[in-house]
Amino acid sequence: MSDAPRGSAHEEAAAGRAAAGYVAAFAGLFGPPPEEPAIPVDWDAVEAWLGRRLPADYKAVATVYGPLDLGERLWLQTPYARDRAGFDYGHFVEESRRMAPGVLPFAETRASDVLFWDTTASDDPDAWPVVVHSAERERKGDDPWIRLGVPLLPALALLVDEGLRTTLARSGLAGESAGPWTPPPRRPEPTPAQRAALTGGGTGLDTLTVLVPPPAEPYLGERDWDWVHERLGTRLPTAYRRFAEAYGGGLWRDWLRVSLPLGAGEYDLVPWGHWYGDNYRNLRASHPDRHPLAAWPEPGGFLPFASSLDGDQLGWLTEGDDPDAWPLIVDPRHARVGPPLTGTLTGVLLSWLRGELDVEGLPRLLYPHEDPMDLVAHEPRKAPGARS
Repeated sequence: MSDAPRGSAHEEAAAGRAAAGYVAAFAGLFGPPPEEPAIPVDWDAVEAWLGRRLPADYKAVATVYGPLDLGERLWLQTPYARDRAGFDYGHFVEESRRMAPGVLPFAETRASDVLFWDTTASDDPDAWPVVVHSAERERKGDDPWIRLGVPLLPALALLVDEGLRTTLARSGLAGESAGPWTPPPRRPEPTPAQRAALTGGGTGLDTLTVLVPPPAEPYLGERDWDWVHERLGTRLPTAYRRFAEAYGGGLWRDWLRVSLPLGAGEYDLVPWGHWYGDNYRNLRASHPDRHPLAAWPEPGGFLPFASSLDGDQLGWLTEGDDPDAWPLIVDPRHARVGPPLTGTLTGVLLSWLRGELDVEGLPRLLYPHEDPMDLVAHEPRKAPGARS
């Protein structure tokens, strides 16, 4: 005798008929699927990672059509992944859903608008209304949220009525390298000690290592401190060395990339410091008002050791003979340089991770409703040949 609950066969048949109806309704708007086969999706795994069911019309369309470019304007995203430099469904969801509590993204436009379901509106995913975050309205200072008030397929019909062309193609964002998406491991819940480190106000390395446990084998590079000091002509701050020996190089909060302190590559501490100093002096000669700092190895010159993904530089003003007294400063790429930062390296980093620091180059990066703990992250650099 089957262990399946009574009526399950009827329910599966009904679900199959409903899915066929959704696909037919979508085809009535945009036509048949592209010739390329859709990228397979493990919906059970996706929904387990999300912690909720997804609307049935979306799953039906995504299963048959895959990721789409609708009307050469709107990308309907489905769970798929490319190489490290390409689209990843998990990253798309995690970054986009930060915009507001309870929203779940499923599409975006060439104008940087994002389409979401409002999951707070109903316990039934099939009743979730579509809302649109308009980048243009946000730039103008207006309410960026456009509330369509209907689920996915009726919302797409509204967009067609408003001028969305009824053409489709396989999404160019997917490309030939696209394949099935594997949900990443769930982020562990923060420990009480991490919560205390986040909120307790500590500023030292001991607080930082509780909040963000260092890698077991931090990678600093292939050289040693004597090599660094010889090529820089100076020792470096003690607090920086302790920090570097704990964490090595790496990416903090998906924004701040700390250079390898003992590396010899062009973006590592010593080679980058040489290049940046030379380049800064050339820029200062042409635009002294925009580049007012001395540049290392000039007396008091700026020496960077970290950079943002936007090209901002974090470093020291090498003032005086005591490196432990060098102030930190940010040289923003798209703004005028501000005053030196207050506090130690770990204190500044902790203040930024807590969402307390907000300066050009080290922006707060938090929406008002977000928990800073959700964005505390460090991705360490790996030694060449090391396993991920």
